[in-house]
Amino acid sequence: MEANGDDDEQPRKNTPLQRSSILLILLLLLISLCTTSVSGSVDESGGRRRVIEARSGQDLVWVVQLSDLHFSVHHPERAIDFRDTVAPALSLINPSLVLITGDLTDGKSEDLLTMKQNEQEWLEYSSVMRDVVKRSGLNKTIFYDLRGNHDNFGVPSLASSVDFFSKYSINAQLGRKENINTITLETSERKHLFVGVDTTMDIGLRGPTNLFGHPTDELLTSLDSHLSQWDDEDEKKPAKPVTKISFGHFPLSFSALSRSKKSLRDVFLKHSVSAYLCGHLHSRFGKNLKRLHSGGGVGFSDNDLFQLNMRRSSGGEESDTNCSFGASPAAEFWEWEMGDWRKNRAVRIVAIDRGHVSYLDIDLKSNDAHKTIILPTFPLDSRFMSTSLARHRYECQHMISSSYDAIRAIVFSRSIVVDVVARVYDWSPGFDNLVMEAPMRKHGDDSSSGGASFYSLPWNYRAFEDPLPDRFWLQIEVTDIKGRSTLSEMRPFSINGLSSEVSWTWNEFRVMGCQWAALYFPILWSVLCCLLMALLVPKCIIVVFKKQYTLKKFVAKKGLVTFVLWILQDLCRLPVVWFGYVAYLFYLVFFPWFSGEVFTDSGKRTYMTIMGWVVTSSDRKHEYVGEPDVMVLVIPHLVFVVIPSLLIVCCLVAERELYKEHVRAVSGKKEDDHDRGRKKRWQRRSVLFSKRRLVRKTLLLASLALYWKHFKNCWSLARAYEMNVVHFPGYSLVVPLLLLYVICKTHRAP
Repeated sequence: MEANGDDDEQPRKNTPLQRSSILLILLLLLISLCTTSVSGSVDESGGRRRVIEARSGQDLVWVVQLSDLHFSVHHPERAIDFRDTVAPALSLINPSLVLITGDLTDGKSEDLLTMKQNEQEWLEYSSVMRDVVKRSGLNKTIFYDLRGNHDNFGVPSLASSVDFFSKYSINAQLGRKENINTITLETSERKHLFVGVDTTMDIGLRGPTNLFGHPTDELLTSLDSHLSQWDDEDEKKPAKPVTKISFGHFPLSFSALSRSKKSLRDVFLKHSVSAYLCGHLHSRFGKNLKRLHSGGGVGFSDNDLFQLNMRRSSGGEESDTNCSFGASPAAEFWEWEMGDWRKNRAVRIVAIDRGHVSYLDIDLKSNDAHKTIILPTFPLDSRFMSTSLARHRYECQHMISSSYDAIRAIVFSRSIVVDVVARVYDWSPGFDNLVMEAPMRKHGDDSSSGGASFYSLPWNYRAFEDPLPDRFWLQIEVTDIKGRSTLSEMRPFSINGLSSEVSWTWNEFRVMGCQWAALYFPILWSVLCCLLMALLVPKCIIVVFKKQYTLKKFVAKKGLVTFVLWILQDLCRLPVVWFGYVAYLFYLVFFPWFSGEVFTDSGKRTYMTIMGWVVTSSDRKHEYVGEPDVMVLVIPHLVFVVIPSLLIVCCLVAERELYKEHVRAVSGKKEDDHDRGRKKRWQRRSVLFSKRRLVRKTLLLASLALYWKHFKNCWSLARAYEMNVVHFPGYSLVVPLLLLYVICKTHRAP
């Protein structure tokens, strides 16, 4: 009995120990599982791989892009319209991702001159986005918002007291603290890698000298690693093809080079990115803010100084395609800048259908804009979506034929769709014929895709091969149960991958075709050298070569060179003005232009030079920040103030000499001139050079216009950086005083 009693009692004594052991083992297993899960989801760049299974049931995904919201305390209608229209639109479209590419808030005063962070705008943004997420029915984790330059106005460092993006943005609330975020949408056939990149300044200046993206070498290295995260998959499994899309705020024309002269463009070309989605420029510069980037070209570190048209004219597109083993076309990718929400209420849908990337821009200002939306996903628009890679694959038979065997489209509609018809028109010269019309067939169950339905129409695509890239045009018509008809935009297409040429307007070229970061110093030094040569060369001719160019010499020996040298040498004979301009140019090159407050409510002043703003870093070293952003102040001042003032000064001096000659001719006291014919010619000019001196009065009006322009710029700078005349005497006073001196000096002709 005792033995049995002891045996029964022993298990009861060991029960707490066994329980502790079991709990410890379970805890270790849980830690092990968590560690295994995390390590399996970490890519080589150290960031988490996030993969979402696409819901469409097809080899098809679509995302929504929004940009440049500019929520402002002075324009509450922007946030109100966003809440009222974007939420139902997102509910209808039901995208896999929502990408918000910067300028979430405005950060400007009511007069648009003072630019710094306003917490009220960020509170409004956070509240509106919370409502939009709730009303759209989407998961908050599929929203990705990036910082734009307006979101960085006057932010001295990340996590500072005025860095409201790190507090109120969706990325911040979800713990996405890095400058690069990646997400992969996966279908049964393909991976779709989306990489968001934030290239705003590490030290955010106030506007207007906060205009460019500033990728660092570290950021470019990290971007390179993120874009290659699926390149080295497990060799035991067949690798799925990967379509790569990047998104950010700044167009590449407004992105600076890193310290080692590398750029985002270099990384995108290296990884064969399909498209780069961006904002920043708004729609006021034009509707065709797209650019096809390709490898090669002349420029700094293979970055083009400018590109005249949307596509580089290489002259080789119409040549025979090289299909030999290992041959491939030059790397290239599309850059698609979208319109803004601020004024245009623009929304973009980007779709990837079997590797073909297409997009559709929607204007939510229209009441019917989001009732029925039609996005053709194949064939692609030959103006804005086709690439030489597609042409190479088609002509070399490397493409997947199943991706060509049907016209395909996504239809988003709140009403039941009863009929979808595809039409192909032949618009070759002399023709305007409907060559194909047939109903499209719906695929799958759209219950998991909101109001989205996928339609296709099998066709003999080889029947539409043609050497003209814009001969055939596609249009799709959708009819709903209420009998309402919606037509898609007419799009040209080229089955064999040829590209239609689209020319930029001047404004479009100015903002998309010019690589402004690379052009800043060439423009700056060219202008300064021209100004110095205009001042120094005539002086050297007088001092060194002892040659004098006067009005009399110009009358005797007419010519453009004689005329220019006469005017410039007359300027040299006004030593105060000549030395004043030379000294001013050297001042602009070697000395600070002005000092101001570049951070939000910091109270600290710093100064600006042509190399940027001089700020003190965390390790108390002085460094230049804001190059080439300062070009928005430097170049306009030189081109629209200094050069015009010098021209007006030269004209005033020349007018005085002509007036003197006129007085001599009229009074009969003109020296060494008894020629009556010449005297009559001078008399015919009396209307301009009489006592009324109409030419001089015209020049005085031009001087007033220049004064107005200059002091308007000074007032804007004073408001932007909280300055007064004491903080920028050289910039604000030298040109007006020199011009005033010349006006007084030439008032009377001796």
